[in-house]
Amino acid sequence: MKSLPITKEGGCVGISGIVNVWRNWGWGMSAVGDSGEGAPLLGEIVCLSLEEEESTAAPAAVSKHTDSDSDPKQRRLVSLDVFRGLTIALMILVDDAGKAFPSINHSPWFGVTLADFVMPFFLFIVGVSASLVFKRVSSKPQATKKVLLRTVKLFILGVFLQGGYFHGRGNLSYGVDIAKIRWMGVLQRISIGYLFSSILEIWFTNDYPVDSTKAFVRRYYFQAVAGILIGLSYLILLYGLYVPDWFFEISSLNMESSVSGYGLRTQTVNCGVRGSLEPPCNVVGMIDRLLLGEKHLYQRPVYRRTKECSVNSPDYGPLPSNAPGWCLAPFDPEGILSSLMAAITCLVGLHFGHILVHVKDHMQRVIFWSIFSVFLTLAGYVLELAGVPLSKPLYTLSYMFVTAGVSGLLLVVLYYIVDVKCFQKAMILFQWMGMNALILYALAACDLFSGALQGFYWYSPENNLVDITERFIQAAFNSKKWGTLVFVMLEILFWGLVAGFLHAKKVYIKL
Repeated sequence: MKSLPITKEGGCVGISGIVNVWRNWGWGMSAVGDSGEGAPLLGEIVCLSLEEEESTAAPAAVSKHTDSDSDPKQRRLVSLDVFRGLTIALMILVDDAGKAFPSINHSPWFGVTLADFVMPFFLFIVGVSASLVFKRVSSKPQATKKVLLRTVKLFILGVFLQGGYFHGRGNLSYGVDIAKIRWMGVLQRISIGYLFSSILEIWFTNDYPVDSTKAFVRRYYFQAVAGILIGLSYLILLYGLYVPDWFFEISSLNMESSVSGYGLRTQTVNCGVRGSLEPPCNVVGMIDRLLLGEKHLYQRPVYRRTKECSVNSPDYGPLPSNAPGWCLAPFDPEGILSSLMAAITCLVGLHFGHILVHVKDHMQRVIFWSIFSVFLTLAGYVLELAGVPLSKPLYTLSYMFVTAGVSGLLLVVLYYIVDVKCFQKAMILFQWMGMNALILYALAACDLFSGALQGFYWYSPENNLVDITERFIQAAFNSKKWGTLVFVMLEILFWGLVAGFLHAKKVYIKL
């Protein structure tokens, strides 16, 4: 059977064609050194929009594009914007509709649900973006300074948004006791991953022109080694450290006086084990308690939805009569040790970005990305069969592989649809959202906008525009469950249009 050729326009590829691509990698690669000579061929993608990829999670200062932004040499990968916007939309969906559909909410501890892909998607995008931003570095110290400054700003913004000052929808109070402020969170984890991937890209890229598979490996193998070392450090600590018995004070927010034994202010958790991945006795929680302090951790962890801790599992609910003492203990899903493993997801994205930078041909990119994505996904499930469970709160090795692989596969699909086949109109809403991701994250995902609207009510706090609208839709559909879903879909549409308005005004939020 005659093999079908690989074309830059995105033709079909036969089995022998795939073999030829792998064997003759150099045919589709550009030799790019730190000098930037021979540039990364994003300009060959005719569907790319103008505006260079400047940062990962965008931002704190408003900027307007000028005529200089129309330089055709400065181009932005549209599918990456769509990916980012789709992730923001997914976050809104699972956060706001998860109460009606617990099956899409975060897994109580082991396993993976739709919500558990949101964080890895963000981290993967960070890595891909870093490979584009730092493909040419004229001054490494200056670039490092910018990375450190952006990391600090992103971390501080995360503490401000998730540290406890804003209490979200349904709670009109605000302010935080500094003694109980939460230090870690979504943006904080993204900032850590951004720091790791950016520093590795700036300082640990060998100055070799890439014109073959061997040259590609020589240029980036330090980064692969760094990822392996980070992963090994995580595994050694996770399975090697001893977790002793520990105790915690039950906060007033978590007090369940109706359950026997919880009338006590202090609860003791019996551990005395090594290598446990269960909620009460894992090393991830122990390190956070030691370094951050239990009062600075998330006070309503996902394991409150396990069968041991909720009569409505997998949803939140009252404690069972025989609930163990650790059910009301704090645990941070974006803790210190798990953030190290999460940083590897950024490194995976970084290597996907390297393929984008060096490989010329659309279908070659698709083939390489697909191979690596399938390999990562299968490796994750093999690890699960071998006894390494999927767990987002612990960010286990199997979870990292599976979610990174799915991230890569989603990038393949979006890249092929948006940048190869140029079907962009159907994705325009997500593209707009992706170009102003941070402001939407703050206003929508962190409930700043809805919380502010709820501050204006008629006689009683529940008589506000947000809750009245949701109740009206639920009544119209004669279903609280499906009415909530429609309300959330309209919410996503609203924020997509807001992002579109900002785009029309050429206003983008940048850090």
